Amino acid sequence: MASSREDALKEREPMSTESNLSKELTPTGRLRVGVAYAPKATPIFVARGEDGNYRGLGLDLGRALAQELGVPMDVSVAATTAELTEACVSGAIDVGFMPADEERRKRLDFSPPYFVIESTFLAAGSTGIETLADVDQAGITVVGIAGSTTIRAAGRSLRSATVVAAKSIDEALALLKSGQAQAFALTHDALPPLQKEIPGSRILAGAFQITDVAIAVLKNKPEALACLTRFIEAAKVSGVLRRAFDDAGLNGLKMAP
Repeated sequence: MASSREDALKEREPMSTESNLSKELTPTGRLRVGVAYAPKATPIFVARGEDGNYRGLGLDLGRALAQELGVPMDVSVAATTAELTEACVSGAIDVGFMPADEERRKRLDFSPPYFVIESTFLAAGSTGIETLADVDQAGITVVGIAGSTTIRAAGRSLRSATVVAAKSIDEALALLKSGQAQAFALTHDALPPLQKEIPGSRILAGAFQITDVAIAVLKNKPEALACLTRFIEAAKVSGVLRRAFDDAGLNGLKMAP
């Protein structure tokens, strides 16, 4: 029979690493993954396939992570990455796939990046805008996605132009088509398919912001963060990440080093 001293020591023993990781990363026994939606899949957004189901890089990585953890995956699809941020902070999801800017890093921790985005503008054809510098003029309205990394950066970089927020990519495109906005702030990789919807529009060369894209987790979850770090680093070496890019139709894009 153990002595009272031995019992007390056992009570003070830390829980196993596996138990801590489960509590931090899969508290419901399932991996709750958050992704954002767009009309076309990008390293940030998922899209609907012809069968009506969502497909994309974040979902493939989420499945691979859930498989490694040995748990089922639940998916939450949001209209914007701002919604994903709030879902992570509230505990509605366990991990989210999103750009890791300084504002988000105040509230969330991030894995190593799996992609690096460059933000620019899609300029309507009738505006005469040819360069990034041309955008920053009085009378020019720039639309961005509410709460996104890109709209925050556009707001910091533009002094004379007006920046307005849209709730979704579809809403932003509608403002551009109607002439209520003359430029759309988004990432280079996301703009080519959208450009086709705005005849005569131009994707401007260069970038006003460069940002990592990574897996987000709520702060103060060290074992969860360590697990995500190991997962991304291993996925780069094993080919899991490259296959996820290719399966999402992102063959021409480079992974983060």
